[in-house]
Order: sequence, then C-alpha cells, then structure tokens
Amino acid sequence: MGKIIAIANQKGGVGKTTTCINLAASLAATKRNVLLVDMDPQGNATMGSGINKNQLERTTCDVLLGECTVEEAIVRSEDAEYDILPTNGDLTAAEVSLIEFQDRESRLRSALEKAKNTYDYILIDCPPSLNMLTLNSLVAAQSVMIPMQCEYYALEGLTALLETVNQIQATVNSELQVEGLLRTMFDPRNNLANDVSGQLLVHFPQKVYRTVIPRNVRLAEAPSHGIPVIQYDKSSRGALAYLALAGEILRKHEDATLVGNVS
Repeated sequence: MGKIIAIANQKGGVGKTTTCINLAASLAATKRNVLLVDMDPQGNATMGSGINKNQLERTTCDVLLGECTVEEAIVRSEDAEYDILPTNGDLTAAEVSLIEFQDRESRLRSALEKAKNTYDYILIDCPPSLNMLTLNSLVAAQSVMIPMQCEYYALEGLTALLETVNQIQATVNSELQVEGLLRTMFDPRNNLANDVSGQLLVHFPQKVYRTVIPRNVRLAEAPSHGIPVIQYDKSSRGALAYLALAGEILRKHEDATLVGNVS
C-alpha cells in the first residue's frame, strides 16, 4: 500500500512545489510508482510537470466534487515518468463548494482510497495557506513533509503548522505524523541560515533531513521548461540533492518496515 505524503507550509516561496515535482521525479527514477496530487489552485506543480493547466478535461476540482474518480482525472507526465492529478484555477471554486458537503474535510482521503493500492508514493502539493484544501490534504496523508528556508520567520511559521498537525491528529486523522523538515534554498555562506539550521537540529533532531537543498540556478530554471531538474540537468547540485532526498526517504521507510516486521 502506498505512502501518502503531504508537502505543506503556509508560507509561500519556500520551495514546496519545487520539492513536490523533483521528489516525485527522483522517486520515479528509482522505479517507484508515483502519483503527484496538485492541490494548489495556482497549478504550478501541474505546469512544472509539463501539463498545460488550461487544457485539462478533468482536474482535482472534479475529483473533490465527486464528478469523476481519481483514475479518470490522472494524466501522465511523460518526461518525468510519474502520474499527476492536475489542477487549475477551478479548484478555488471547489473550495467554496466543499463547505456544502458534510464530509468536506475528508473528500480527498476517500478519493485516494483506491489509488493507494496502485502507487508506492502519493505526494500532495498543498496551497501556501491553512484552508479547506490544505485540511483535505492533511486528512488524506499519513505524514507531512515541511520544506522551509532557514530564515528569521521560519521557526515561528513552523510552530503554527505543527500546532495544526497536532489538532488534525487529535481530531480527524490519528495516523498523521511529521515526515520530516527539509531545509531548502540553503546558502551555507549565510550566517543566519546556519544559525536557524542549528536551531532546527537542536529542537527536532529526529525530524530534520540530512539532505539539504541548495540554492541552485538549474533548479530555478527547470519549471519554465515543464520538466524536473533531473531531466533538465541531472548533474546539477539541485538534481543531486533531490536524488539524495529520495534515497534518504526510501531508506527511512524500508528501515521502518523491517522494524515493523520484526516486532
């Protein structure tokens, strides 16, 4: 059964969508079956996967409103070799419509129930806010990955998001865990970045990924070409970092499976 990971941070511009696209491609490169679910009405994960968001027949919006199944809306990102549940601006209207549903916070979880048996990993790109779409994502997920820049306001925003995760865990999704904290756009020459990174390691020693995503021109350029960085420049520092992150995640989950089998 597949692992569902929501990639979330209520602060924009922290590399959330970049992480979704490039982690999906890196996991796919290891021959895992991957589905990327775009839950951000901006549709950046859709466009960054080479899918034109303005020419979609079915979207995440249709799935959430029960107008089609996940399987009917999925498209293939041929270059990146993963599947994507795409979206566009219609998803904004869906958020308003969801209020009328009694099961409004669990629509995505129900929709993904069958897909869990098809994919090794399902990654959900959340919008940069704590709204009904993010709530649906966190209720559907088994864990949440939090990309964050090592800057002044990062720890404050992290505290707010962790409080939200705890509330969801206590009320509607008891299995939700923090998958890990990912340091993105990292510049080791920046003293503040090093200070914040050190604080993260002190306060969350078991949750901070060893892999650090650097500031990288190739990583920034790849979305404009509609391909992940490992297709754009596989030898770039950005591509190597996301391949390393995929390896770290795979080892972590394999170790957890071994422990579970022994116990």
